[in-house]
Amino acid sequence: MTKFKNKSALKNANANCTENFRFSDKSSLVQTVLLLLMSVFFSAQKKADLIIQNATIYTVNKNFAKAEAMAISNGKIVAVGKSVDILKKYQSKNIQNLRGKTVFPGFIDAHCHFTGYATDKWKCELWGTKSWDEVVSRITEYSKNAPMEWLYGRSWDQNNWPVKEFPDKEKLDELFPNRPVYLKRIDGHAAIANQKALDIAGINLNTEINGGEIEQKNGKLTGILIDNAMTLVEKHLPQISDEMAINYFAELQKECFSYGLTSLHDCGITEHTLNLLEKSQAQNVLKMKIFALLEDNPDYYEKWTKKGRYTNGNITVGGFKVYSDGALGSRGACLINDYSDKKGWRGFLLSDQEHFRTLAKKLKNSNLQMCTHAIGDSANRVILNIYGEVLGGKNDRRWRIEHAQIVDKNDFGLFGKFSIIPSVQPTHATSDMYWAEERLGKERLKFAYAYEDLLKQNGWLPLGTDFPVEEINPFKTFLAAVVRKDAKNFPANGFQKENALTREQAIRGMTIWAAKSAFQENETGSLEVGKSADFVILNQDLMTVPETEILNTKVLETFSNGKKMY
Repeated sequence: MTKFKNKSALKNANANCTENFRFSDKSSLVQTVLLLLMSVFFSAQKKADLIIQNATIYTVNKNFAKAEAMAISNGKIVAVGKSVDILKKYQSKNIQNLRGKTVFPGFIDAHCHFTGYATDKWKCELWGTKSWDEVVSRITEYSKNAPMEWLYGRSWDQNNWPVKEFPDKEKLDELFPNRPVYLKRIDGHAAIANQKALDIAGINLNTEINGGEIEQKNGKLTGILIDNAMTLVEKHLPQISDEMAINYFAELQKECFSYGLTSLHDCGITEHTLNLLEKSQAQNVLKMKIFALLEDNPDYYEKWTKKGRYTNGNITVGGFKVYSDGALGSRGACLINDYSDKKGWRGFLLSDQEHFRTLAKKLKNSNLQMCTHAIGDSANRVILNIYGEVLGGKNDRRWRIEHAQIVDKNDFGLFGKFSIIPSVQPTHATSDMYWAEERLGKERLKFAYAYEDLLKQNGWLPLGTDFPVEEINPFKTFLAAVVRKDAKNFPANGFQKENALTREQAIRGMTIWAAKSAFQENETGSLEVGKSADFVILNQDLMTVPETEILNTKVLETFSNGKKMY
């Protein structure tokens, strides 16, 4: 016990004790208040699954506004704005500081063949071959370990060879007299088959086909089959197993995510393929958003016009993909006047006009879209007039013409008059520009690949690639649309630069306009509150990077429904 010498010392000690108690009490009170304030602050903050901050975010909203941050919960965007504001309102265990990196909505390919390309993975790749001899060499090497009896290859293009003519089957017959060979051209509208394959298909000199051609020279079959003639062989081709198909879906999906794609319009699939997509989604394999167009199959019409638009998870069936003509490269595109390099030849429609008219009338009474492949100016005119006849004027049916590649100067106005949407693929222009003038001549070429002219008709334009006809890479789409050059930086001044799109138009075409062409603009295509958190983080800004650096753009991360896919 402490002893005090006098009463004064005791009084002083009591006073100090009281003061210390008061100080301690105040300090504790301040701490308590601070804790309470912090508790109130954090309890007022909403929880988010992911916060992106300190970024350059192109929202691609109506005003093409930029933002710094966004908060994401349950796969949806819940807030977009400045970093300081987002961090005040939201808290998350997953906050990404992008340090100024660029964010765009996930890219949408408005026209491709995802499932077709995936299930072609077992075939011999002929992309980039520089001669017929190289094609033969590749298929010979492939034959040593081919998984099927049939030798099937895809993606040769005679326009890239020194001799720009179709080959014949002589070498294939010599090398593979007892094994069927079928090699498809890059556009999927022509193929060469050896004699064994022709025999299996029952094709001879007397075989006739509507909407196609079985080429003959000097009284002999060359093996070249154009458009509908190809189906005679293709119905005999082997089918891979469902399990293998789903594995290929996963493999190709990974590649698509690596390019920043989060949604694809898969054009012309069968019901069996649709079932495979749904099965792969149920197995948690397929995570890509797929907008599917069914193939032009009469067996589907009554069922699907009654059923209408259909959605299951990330998969939506929204209409039919129809073919009106073939491709320019194989001279199957239907032209009003003769091909400049083949007098007396104008190509052909793949079906009579009444077929397209009948289908259009059926689809008018449903909520399904009609999306028709049309390359040549004659094919475009036929489909534009049939659409206009059935639709009757301005509308919001969003029926599409896929490619709209060559349009007569007098027909552009029909797109706007009947609210018909041209769905185009900019890399077709930069791939075809080397030889398109030979096919069309200078005057017609002025009205081909006319994307700015087409954009003016309705004020918006969806963009795609048509892969595997072209590469999957959306940055090549952007380059071709804006700069009108290919990866070789050709031509120096751009191909028909008057029809280039602005950078903003190109981005919109790859995002919100692509979504709109599938009636999905309220769900995806821009980074706005309430929409799916589909976005891509890039290493550089496509809106400001020099033209020569566009193809050096790399995807750092891809998110779909708020989850990192790449």
